[in-house]
Amino acid sequence: MERLNAAEPRRGLLQLTPQATALALTGAFAWLAVIGVARGMGMMTSVAGLSLPTFVGIWTLMMAAMMLPGVAPVASLYARTVRINRWWRLVLFAFGYLLIWAITSLPAFGLALVGANLARVQPFAAQITSSAIFLLAGAYQLSPLKRRCLEHCRSPVALLLHYGSYAGRLRDLRVGVHHAAYCVGCCVGLMLILIGVGAMNLTVMLVLAGVILLEKYWTRGVALSRITALAAFGLAVFVLAFPQLTGFSAM
Repeated sequence: MERLNAAEPRRGLLQLTPQATALALTGAFAWLAVIGVARGMGMMTSVAGLSLPTFVGIWTLMMAAMMLPGVAPVASLYARTVRINRWWRLVLFAFGYLLIWAITSLPAFGLALVGANLARVQPFAAQITSSAIFLLAGAYQLSPLKRRCLEHCRSPVALLLHYGSYAGRLRDLRVGVHHAAYCVGCCVGLMLILIGVGAMNLTVMLVLAGVILLEKYWTRGVALSRITALAAFGLAVFVLAFPQLTGFSAM
């Protein structure tokens, strides 16, 4: 792998490689697919009536739409350190990255399913659960783990230098998996908000995707994460007074 010099991070953010551009465009096409799925589902925003495999597929598509545009600049920097087979190696990177996000569909489905079952047998308990999810999301947004993961995502040079030590045929897959783990660490709180308001709420997806991009690349991204924490705390209160804010639907 080529060495990464000090000018590369800024260059990578301002000018994407063709491979990284393709990754960002894949995210854009994923948005079109998500919109199509949302139209097909009508107003449904919960997991009610969905099987686990169906939810995993939809969730992975959602994560591709929300996360790939944001990871494209990092992929661009990584591509610049690769001498040969850039296209294939970025495919492996993207596959490893999305694999981790696909795995996150399992706890997301479980949490949403619990909420849907509660909404069926005890609506007030579903409100309490939704409120607790928002409180947890807000607390995570202010946590040291969130801050550490966000620092790595905002300044990925140390990670890219670390990836230079990876070897073997699966090294690019490992890079995607490793970087996705940090992205999950950045976005756990935001994903909890998504589940709390409805796991397939298209409007909230768009808002959170914008927050994810701004947290990573805006100069005041760290401050924005604190603002979203306050918003989550506010939702935790409002959901108790306004049941319609609860994202769980009865099964």
